[in-house]
Amino acid sequence: MAERPGWTFLSNHAHVLVCLARDPEARLRDIAAEVGITERTANAIVSDLEAAGVLSITKVGRRNSYRLDRSARLRHPLESDKTVGDLLDGVS
Repeated sequence: MAERPGWTFLSNHAHVLVCLARDPEARLRDIAAEVGITERTANAIVSDLEAAGVLSITKVGRRNSYRLDRSARLRHPLESDKTVGDLLDGVS
């Protein structure tokens, strides 16, 4: 794995969103490895995003499938006029 910089422009929540947008059936362990966080942290972030209505989770056998609400508004006042879809479109 490549060395990660000391800081990045996007939060881990945004990184998890990008991973789920790319692969809605990704496993938490794979998301955690890609983002560079623990599986426990990835799970907490997914729980945060679900509680905020940004994503919904459907159980498919033993796996989860995630559906993002691209119309959900970003939370910080500086970007609250933008949506999750705007964010994802900007980084993909």
